[in-house]
Amino acid sequence: MTPRDASDDSSDLPEGNRWSDLERPPLNVASLRRALVRDGGLWTSLDVVPTTGSTNTDLAARADELPEGAVLVAEEQSSGRGRLDRRWSAPARSGLFFSVLLKPGAAVPVERWGWLPLLTGVAVATGLSRAAGVDTALKWPNDLLVTVGGEERKAGGILAERAGSGSGAGGGVVVGVGINVTLREDELPVPGAGSLALAGAASTDRDTVLRAVLRSLEQWYGDWRTAEGDPLASRLQETYAAGCATLGRKVRAELPGDRSITGEAVAVDGDGRLVLATEDGVQEPVGAGDVVHLRGA
Repeated sequence: MTPRDASDDSSDLPEGNRWSDLERPPLNVASLRRALVRDGGLWTSLDVVPTTGSTNTDLAARADELPEGAVLVAEEQSSGRGRLDRRWSAPARSGLFFSVLLKPGAAVPVERWGWLPLLTGVAVATGLSRAAGVDTALKWPNDLLVTVGGEERKAGGILAERAGSGSGAGGGVVVGVGINVTLREDELPVPGAGSLALAGAASTDRDTVLRAVLRSLEQWYGDWRTAEGDPLASRLQETYAAGCATLGRKVRAELPGDRSITGEAVAVDGDGRLVLATEDGVQEPVGAGDVVHLRGA
């Protein structure tokens, strides 16, 4: 089914009235398209749907037929997914829930595609700083952290998945982003969650924030692709490290196979892996896993 704009049919929204919460107006899809979809730019289409299970799942299903740069936004997600297949949901129009289709192709070696979720984190943090006036830290590999009342809280996350039937450089990647924008304290899904509003954002206008984030992502992705995915030449590695709240902290990395490593996070290497210095004096890179911060910064 072809996605429709959120403005196409207000009866599709759960409340029956898309303006039922005046503090959470719907996205202006026509304005977003005018601002972001242009000849020669990365973003080739932008669709907004009232509700869906997962924008990543929906966009991945159409990866073969869509060109690079397709953007799918949902006003509400009922089955949003994070890493390790964690599920989450949020009230309609309380955040930004979107996925983008990227196809680096032969311009970037496939072994460097693992930088895409980290690149997206840098781009989102940059966009939020510009549009919302909120300092966002990055928890390796895919969490967005804000400060609420002096406490570090998760306000968003990123999930990158291979998509399309092509193998190697012939395939693509769907990158999903979820950002809590106006979520109130009594709406937080879990302890430790936060939102831009709770972090004292100067603006919680979702149109403004989405434009800034997508423009930032277009710039960072373009520079990275021009540099053939080289994290040094594109300045991605140093910028990610500068904004990474995990570095310099004692952490526990919970790895596949019920294995864990504890140590100080000392670096993000050229492959985007987190390097832990263990008590045994060994520096061990971690390429996949769930990281728990064990002490404050």
